[in-house]
Amino acid sequence: MQKTIQPLLEWFEQNKRQLPWRQDKDPYHVWVSEIMLQQTRIEAVMGYYARFIGELPNVQALSEVDDDRLLKLWEGLGYYSRARNLKKAALMIQNAYGGHFPQTFAALRKLPGIGDYTAGAIASICFDERVPAVDGNVLRVHARITGSSDNVLLPAVKKSVTAALSAIMPKEAGSFNEALMELGETVCLPAAPHCGDCPLKTVCFAYQNGMTADLPVRVKQQKRRSEKLTVLVLTAPDGSIAIEKRGEGLLSGMYQLPNAAGYHSEKEINDLLTRWRLEPLSVTFLKSAKHAFTHIDWLMEGWQVAVRKPNDRFLWVSRQELQSTYPLPTAFRKIWKP
Repeated sequence: MQKTIQPLLEWFEQNKRQLPWRQDKDPYHVWVSEIMLQQTRIEAVMGYYARFIGELPNVQALSEVDDDRLLKLWEGLGYYSRARNLKKAALMIQNAYGGHFPQTFAALRKLPGIGDYTAGAIASICFDERVPAVDGNVLRVHARITGSSDNVLLPAVKKSVTAALSAIMPKEAGSFNEALMELGETVCLPAAPHCGDCPLKTVCFAYQNGMTADLPVRVKQQKRRSEKLTVLVLTAPDGSIAIEKRGEGLLSGMYQLPNAAGYHSEKEINDLLTRWRLEPLSVTFLKSAKHAFTHIDWLMEGWQVAVRKPNDRFLWVSRQELQSTYPLPTAFRKIWKP
């Protein structure tokens, strides 16, 4: 890996993408972008990032934003605990650091929602600390360069790669970290790497030995499970839609369409509505949809239900309010879009 430093830095200087959070080294911008980019592609993040920074331009604004508005700004990105942790961390920065971003890996690591990777990215890019930032892209590049057959999904392997990169981290630590990530995102792709365009092909074990399809090794340890769910789009005569706030667990604190575990027949739905003190006028099947979370799949069946009048069990809102005010997770939008 020592041999990769200079060619990689030179390649990055000539080929790095012009991304909005690269226009300066403001730690707030880097932080928000890195949290958004967890589990989300760069192309999908661009619009969300611009809207988020436009409305919440600094740590203070983020620390003061209403929770519902925060989740609305995050709507569509998923993994909503990321947004909640952003606000928690902003409050900590305001209260414990006087509104100034902590400048070391160790201090950053103590903020809610900031792990080793994000702390390493902010500390190196914004404050020139010589620490690595190891994500999936970096693990893939490292495995192919070195020919490692270790399972990159294991925490111990990530720890060992982090230690190896720490030992060779140049003074341009931020650029080196960004270059490794950029190479993984644009050239050293998982399925079809562009090896001909790679500045490291002369030192890459996988390329030299025809093993790019075999590396990195990824062996998943945890089996996914599925849950069936009946989702109801309840509409009142005035056009308002029933929503409610979720409790603890998955999507905690988000608004949802009323739902019930398992698949239910039209008769069972009518019985459910009776228990909810609602009188149905019509019950119509909408569609089936699947939504994948980290370790679970929701297998949903959606039904449109017109009711005679709303009740106080649910919050009844207009389509416009769902579009502008109340955050509705993507899973439910797969059944029905406001």
